Formats: sequence, structure tokens, C-alpha cells
Amino acid sequence: MVLKSRRAKEKQERAECILDAAESVFFKKGFNHTTMDEISQGAGLSRALLYVYFTDKSAIMRAIMLRAAEEMESRFEQALRAGKNGLAQIHGIGHAYYAFSTEASDYFDVLTDLNTFPMPEEADEQMRQLDCSREEITALMVVALENGLADGTVDPARVRDTLQTAYYLQGALHGVIMQTRRKTSVHHQYPDSKALVLYTIGMLTESMRLDS
Repeated sequence: MVLKSRRAKEKQERAECILDAAESVFFKKGFNHTTMDEISQGAGLSRALLYVYFTDKSAIMRAIMLRAAEEMESRFEQALRAGKNGLAQIHGIGHAYYAFSTEASDYFDVLTDLNTFPMPEEADEQMRQLDCSREEITALMVVALENGLADGTVDPARVRDTLQTAYYLQGALHGVIMQTRRKTSVHHQYPDSKALVLYTIGMLTESMRLDS
């Protein structure tokens, strides 16, 4: 049992080493311009051994997407624990998402590309884990909304469906963050990016507040 446990640990460490190497190349050169040879060299492994762990370059990227989703999930969990009530939790999750987009911008980018990234025809364990993490991210938002309805900080007349509201909040904030990343004309006045995102988070949160 000890030997099996050690082998499993070594296998996991090697897989993480491959992902670390892949991230450094993907995030510098882009997915399409990266080769398996570059990843194997970065990981210090033979190309043949690389294929033992991942079937192709896309499988490696999907594993990195899972890393990104788990990082965002962790940030949402922290925001949920820190909020003193449901509305504060939703507000905190909004700030956590914005911080994720700036502090872990490469991860934010790969998750943005997730819906258009090629996936296997048949779902494998990697895809199931990725779907589970994405669902958990939304579930955390639903919990915050349900907490707000229960503690009286969220207006039930404005939040009739917590799942629908969670998706609305995700889409609205993501859209504004993406808008701030666009190149703007020197002839066009545009608000400060951070100020705009923080304004959006505040407006979204206040739109759900139960008036006392």
C-alpha cells in the first residue's frame, strides 16, 4: 500500500510538472503556437512519456482549464465564508471574480475560451471534473442568494429564481470586464476600467437589496 501511494503521488507530481511547463509556454506563445516538444522539454520529460499522461495538447489545455476553474471556485468559497450576510456574500463574490480577472488573468482568459474550445465527443473524467467545478462555482452563488433571501438582505420580489439570477450576475459582470479590455480610441472618452467594474458590482448588488 505504501508503494502504491508513493507511486500515485509521484504520478500526480509529474502531471503537475507537465501542466506547469505547459502553462509557461501556452501563456507566453499561445495554444496554437505551442508544440508538445516544447512542453516535454519544459517538463524535463521525453515526448513519449508526455503522451502517457496526456493524449494530446488539447487534453493538457483542458487540465489547465480545470486548474483555473478550481482557483476561481476557491476564491468564491473564501468570499462566501467572509460575507456577514447573503447580500454581502454576493458582493464579495463579485469582487473575487474581478480580482481573479486581474490577478490570475491567464486563467481568466482560458476560462473565457472554454465554451469554444474543442472537447472530445465522449465525456471523459477530465471533462466531468471540469463540468463539476463549473457547476460548483454557480452553486456557490446560488447559496449566497439563498442566504440573502433567508436573512432578509435580498428582495424576493427581485430574485424569484436564484439559479437564473446567478447566471445573470455572472454574464453581466463578465461582459463589463471584457468591455474594459477592449482597445479604445484616443478620440473616445472612456471611464476608468477599475471604477467601471466596481460600479457594476455595486449596482448589481444594490439592485437585489431588500429595502428596509
